[in-house]
Amino acid sequence: MNSLKRIIIFGATSAIAEQTARQLVARGASLFCVGRDSSKLDAVVHDLQVRASSEQRVDGKAADLLDVSHHESLLDAAEDFLGGVDAVLIAHGTLPDQKACEASLEQTRKEIDTNATSVISLLTLLANRFERQRSGVIAVISSVAGDRGRQSNYVYGAAKGMVSIFLQGLRNRLARSNVSVVTIKPGFVDTPMTAGMDKSGPLWARPEQVAEGIVKAMTKGRGDVYLPWFWYWIMLIIRHIPELIFKRMSL
Repeated sequence: MNSLKRIIIFGATSAIAEQTARQLVARGASLFCVGRDSSKLDAVVHDLQVRASSEQRVDGKAADLLDVSHHESLLDAAEDFLGGVDAVLIAHGTLPDQKACEASLEQTRKEIDTNATSVISLLTLLANRFERQRSGVIAVISSVAGDRGRQSNYVYGAAKGMVSIFLQGLRNRLARSNVSVVTIKPGFVDTPMTAGMDKSGPLWARPEQVAEGIVKAMTKGRGDVYLPWFWYWIMLIIRHIPELIFKRMSL
């Protein structure tokens, strides 16, 4: 079991991250929250401070994580505030307009920078810090979309796939240093980011459900975690559909 007492959350204003932060505070954690929108971040931090005990510390800082030159100073500020760091959750990202990306390389690069490059920048810095510390948990919200390219969202899927593969290598590297690297792969989650999607099907989950799974995965130091759990089986079937079709055609 991992100690989750001093935690940094990047993208703390997202629905999943906010629910995860509430559950972590309820378990006694102190948090340093980072978000792009200062007014939303202030509201999240204030809510968490109300929920925290007098022994817990909660604060935050607004930052544009696309500016990777500030990542080192953000980590320094968080570590100074918390008095050390036990775990980090990286939860920021956007769901791009696929058609807009198809029409514009500039838009595609922006989305990849947001969903992949900025994440990898933070991971590079965090890996070195936790490796020296020889303990800790690094958790990142990727997506089932990164498991296989789909016509409807392959730019988003490519970015998430890049992060997932990077985390696989990082997990192997840091295992000898007693550092857990957790890849969170949510399926369909009812959040503001998915507001324009049809949510009438049975596969949609609530943010608080996914948050509960994230806290459990971080505590146990699991590797790849699909949330809700049934997405593991869905993606396993999807990955093998072409193989199954080919075998049947060959009969």
